[in-house]
Amino acid sequence: DANAVGASIRDIVRKAATQAIAERGSFAIAIPGGSILKMLVGTGGETDQEWTTKTTLAYVNHKCVAMDDGDLATHAKATNLFLGDWVGCNSIVMDGTDDGPAEAANYEQQIKALSDDVLPRDESGLPIFDLALIGVGDDGHIGSLYPGRDEVLVDASGPWVLPVEMKQPPSITLSLPVMASAKQVVVAACGVSDKYPQGKSEGMRRAIVDETESLSTFPAVGLRPVATWIMDEAAASKLGSSYN
Repeated sequence: DANAVGASIRDIVRKAATQAIAERGSFAIAIPGGSILKMLVGTGGETDQEWTTKTTLAYVNHKCVAMDDGDLATHAKATNLFLGDWVGCNSIVMDGTDDGPAEAANYEQQIKALSDDVLPRDESGLPIFDLALIGVGDDGHIGSLYPGRDEVLVDASGPWVLPVEMKQPPSITLSLPVMASAKQVVVAACGVSDKYPQGKSEGMRRAIVDETESLSTFPAVGLRPVATWIMDEAAASKLGSSYN
């Protein structure tokens, strides 16, 4: 159920942090907004202080709003839910303007300014987050990479952080190559409702097993080669017998 998925995500975060700190003395994590924020409630505090003090956190995507906007800012929501308990964590935040291109450029510069000890690079120069947590929208969007838009097609030679101006306020998002280059990519999906009695099942089917989908039709397929998919029984119900 949803509680079990959340517990699994918290366990993955703690194990990834412990391993990264043992290897190089720091832990770099990228998180999205949405339901995954609630899954992280219960982390931090005195119990986890040994790794939170050595953690750098970036956002997979974020609206171009003031960081203390409790309604729209993922950073404000994260702070209220759990990040306030992550003692000593270095959170990479935005300037809080509604200028998408400027915010994307500034966010990328902040990430690039991190030392290799804090955020290693791969052979092509892409950053290697120790852990990237990702959610998938009903339309297949990951971060703010939406179907039918050019941003999802940006390759490893392009910017690390992209402005997305399909809505107001605009958003910034990590590119797909940056998401996929993380040491561990974890997609979490769970929860049911009256409107969606089978939860995220159709989205997970399209993301994981539907061979007719592409980056342009369902961006989450771009994570197939690298992601670990954590989901409840409802979300997995359309994957077929080989996944049961």
